[in-house]
Amino acid sequence: MRAALLGLLLLICQWCHAEPPQFAAVTPGAKLSFPRDYGAHPEFRTEWWYATGWVETPDGKPLGFQVTFFRSRTEHDPKNPSAFAPRQLVIGHAALSDPELGRLVHDQRSAREGFGLAWARTGNTDLKLDDWRMVRESSGSYRVTIRSSELTLELRLQPTQPVLVQGEGGYSRKGASPQHASHYYSEPQLKVSGSVGRTGTAPVAVTGSAWLDHEWSSEALQPGAQGWDWVGANLDGGGALMAFQIRKEGGGKLWAHATHRDAAGKITRYAPDQVVFTPVAHWTSPRTKAVYPVSMDVATGALRWQLRPLQQDQELDSRRSTGAVYWEGAVTVTRDGKRLGRGYLEMTGYVRPMKL
Repeated sequence: MRAALLGLLLLICQWCHAEPPQFAAVTPGAKLSFPRDYGAHPEFRTEWWYATGWVETPDGKPLGFQVTFFRSRTEHDPKNPSAFAPRQLVIGHAALSDPELGRLVHDQRSAREGFGLAWARTGNTDLKLDDWRMVRESSGSYRVTIRSSELTLELRLQPTQPVLVQGEGGYSRKGASPQHASHYYSEPQLKVSGSVGRTGTAPVAVTGSAWLDHEWSSEALQPGAQGWDWVGANLDGGGALMAFQIRKEGGGKLWAHATHRDAAGKITRYAPDQVVFTPVAHWTSPRTKAVYPVSMDVATGALRWQLRPLQQDQELDSRRSTGAVYWEGAVTVTRDGKRLGRGYLEMTGYVRPMKL
């Protein structure tokens, strides 16, 4: 009995002296390497694989979809030998934008990694959260499976272009200080096939195009950041556009960047002072009362891009998983009334400051 009590006291003492983990830092000059960097980076604090796209049903009806898997390294002592220790969390968001409904259909899940129920594996994209999956196959295509009471997605995302490395060799700055950065690459112009469905309807075949972002960091947002606005768009003819701004508390821009790859493969990168997001029209959420600039004009150097939403209500409430409420929506990209492409606009920090 005394030996058992001594063991228990020793275990409690170990918990009392638990040490937080040391998160890996994002540093300039660290080049991305594939296929290794398709996989997870568990030494960093935060990571996500983020697929968005436009698809059409056989009768030409447009739909938008979003699937995001997050991996989060916790503050838990990494030396704790318990299999129940929550060292890594895996979180999933999925949403379908359907103009006939006028709002998002979405779901979310979260679990600690382990026990064969949830994982984010290294070496290649292999993500699992119960029966939600995102797997990169040997062909380079992604198989995405989402099954829930709200919606179902069975999709194949097939690359048609090389990876688009963001920033300087994958080092994507998010502020004036070098430590506020992420490792970041995109896969635009993914060819989509498969089926989608929602509660009360049978799954329907769809085809279209998608964009996949993979990003990991330990200290991306600088103090005083309110949130960000981001757009990733597949341009008609084969080009790609990514642009973002980090907004500061009280309004204004802390940082910005953009990348444009034209149909011939020429890449142009834009400095913070060359990227400007200008609100054109706003929508007020009836649920959170947040006011979102759902129509935006974006300037990248001399180029102008007009973003117009598939529908106004594309707010996603993820307070049961990440704690955030954000607007994540399908948008059409135009210039002077002419369609240039389709993409997704993400806006965070409009309900409360965004924390990673």
